[in-house]
Amino acid sequence: MPETKTIEPTITEPVTVEPATKITSKGKKASAVHFKSGQGKMYVKSTFNTTYVSFTNMNGDVICWSSAGTCGFKGAKRSTPFAATTIIEEGTRKAKSLGLTSVDVFLKGPGPGKDAALRVLKTAGIEINILADTTPIPHNGCRPKKTRRV
Repeated sequence: MPETKTIEPTITEPVTVEPATKITSKGKKASAVHFKSGQGKMYVKSTFNTTYVSFTNMNGDVICWSSAGTCGFKGAKRSTPFAATTIIEEGTRKAKSLGLTSVDVFLKGPGPGKDAALRVLKTAGIEINILADTTPIPHNGCRPKKTRRV
């Protein structure tokens, strides 16, 4: 019968691992993503019913965003210019806290949020590099319905 060896367990030191993200006072994790060069892009989509804003880095990765629902607006109040200014203010506040200093602005849609976005950006202290309206415009559009014969 072969000999059996007993292996003594070795005692190791406890390992402490620090989290990659910090935990804020409210218990939420702080974002590990920042605007590295301070430059970014701002996309504002303004429809007749609501306004959305998203901030991306120069590669197009979304860093932060805001909308009427996240700001607490419900129902018909979502489509007001006041709601749009509140949305843009909250979005720029988030983006500035993540290191945004200059931005390329792309506006899209027919709603009241486009004008409000420009007014807020002028007072926000963020440098505007490019201002472009990317609203899709049909070049003669879809074929209309046939005329009704009575």
